[in-house]
Amino acid sequence: MRFALSLGLVFGLALSVPAAAATGDQAPFKDMHWSFEGPFGTFNRADLQHGFQVYKEVCSACHSLNRVAFHTLSETGGPSFSAAQMKAIAAGYKIAAEPNDKGETVDDKGNALTRPGAPADYFPPPFANEQAARTVNGGALPPDLSLIEKARADGARYVYSLMLGFAQKPPAGFKVPDGKYYNPYFIGWNIAMPPPLSDGQVTFVDGAPNKLADEANAIVTFLAWTSEPHLEERHHIGVGVMIFLIVLSGLLYLSYRRVWKDEH
Repeated sequence: MRFALSLGLVFGLALSVPAAAATGDQAPFKDMHWSFEGPFGTFNRADLQHGFQVYKEVCSACHSLNRVAFHTLSETGGPSFSAAQMKAIAAGYKIAAEPNDKGETVDDKGNALTRPGAPADYFPPPFANEQAARTVNGGALPPDLSLIEKARADGARYVYSLMLGFAQKPPAGFKVPDGKYYNPYFIGWNIAMPPPLSDGQVTFVDGAPNKLADEANAIVTFLAWTSEPHLEERHHIGVGVMIFLIVLSGLLYLSYRRVWKDEH
C-alpha cells in the first residue's frame, strides 16, 4: 500500500511538470495575430515592403529565396512594388551568365561571368553550393526561406518568436557551446544563427518604426507571402464560392417549396 502511494506521488509529480519545462523543448510561441490570417486575411503592403527590406539587408547574407522570382514583387497580391522598382531590384543582383560567344563561363581572372538580374530570374543564393554555405556558417546549413513558414509548425509565430528569443538568458546549468546561441524557441535551444535583428538595425525607407518587434513582424509577413503568394486570390475565390453556394441553396429551397407546396 505504501509502495503504491509512493508510486502514485511520483507519477503525480511527473505529470505536474509542463512538457515545455524539459531541457531543449521549444517554449510556447508568442501569441500573435496577423492581417493575413483567417479566411478573409490580406497582406499589409507596407509590412511586405518592410519585410523585403529586412530580407535584403539582413537575411539574404545567409539565406536563399530560391522559389521567388523578381517579377512577383510587382504582381497583384504581393508587395506592390512598381514595375520600375521591381526591375531595379532585379538589376541589383548578379546572376550567373550563360557562356559567352567563346564558350567561356569565367573571365580572364577566373571569376564567374555574371549579368544583372531580370524580372524572370529568381533570387540568387548567397553561396555557390552547400559546402560553401556550411564552411562559412560553422558547419550549419542556413535553410532556404521561400517556404519556411509552411515548413515549420505554426510557422509565422515560430519565426516571430525565434527573432525575439535571442534576448533571453539560458536557465542555470544549461550549456551553450562555443559558436552556438541560446534561443528557447529553437528545438534543443542551441542555434547556430547569431541574433539577426536588433532595434534600429534596418532603417525603413518610409521612416516607419524599426524596433526589434517591428522588424520581426515585417519579415514574418514577407515570408508568409513567399510561402503562399496567391493567398489573397485564394481567399477571394473562396468567398465567391461561399456566396454562390448560399445563393444556390436559397434558390433550391424556394424551388422545392414551389414544386411541393400542394403535396403538404
